[in-house]
Amino acid sequence: MYLPAHFEEYRLEELHRIISEFPFAALVVNGPDGLDANHIPFAFDPDAGEHGKLLAHVSRSNAVWTDARDGDEVLVIFRAGDAYVSPNWLPSKHEEHRQVPTWNYQVVNVHGKITIRDDERFLRGLLARLTRTHEVRAGEARPWKMGDAEPAFINERLAAIVGIEIDITRIIGKSKLSQNKDARDRANVVKELVARGEHQAADAMVNTLPKA
Repeated sequence: MYLPAHFEEYRLEELHRIISEFPFAALVVNGPDGLDANHIPFAFDPDAGEHGKLLAHVSRSNAVWTDARDGDEVLVIFRAGDAYVSPNWLPSKHEEHRQVPTWNYQVVNVHGKITIRDDERFLRGLLARLTRTHEVRAGEARPWKMGDAEPAFINERLAAIVGIEIDITRIIGKSKLSQNKDARDRANVVKELVARGEHQAADAMVNTLPKA
């Protein structure tokens, strides 16, 4: 990933926040037919191992779990809020006319080694964790849980999926949030984003200090 120094996201808590709050990510593996990407939700355990673990599941009919072998290196790409930025939003543009359109965004590339987990205990724990987390995030007054369904049905669904565990080896983050603009330009970009309902991108700018 192209990473100018002023856009490098070095704050571990921010990297972890993006992974946790934007869990739907692209898993990239190098299989027998070359690079392949699957888009799946992940659970993140930051305290497992040296750099943490990512946990997920896929359909048994998805070839990714047979294309990737235990120990293979994989890439998982998480993307947070993003937004177009018009040069018209920058006060300096109207004085010097030396600005161009750009795009603000946050991304995290997670590198790691994959392990296929084809065991029921792992899957039950993972599904319970995923549903508990996302039912609450969805604002459900009575969050759904696996116990709400017939055991035979749950067993049938468990047999149709396979688990994935990724031991993280390194995390690379990029927060491209107008750090290379002056304070008044940044402030007006935030104002314009909020006015257009781009609150994720605006909040990220507010929470990211300019880098020297």
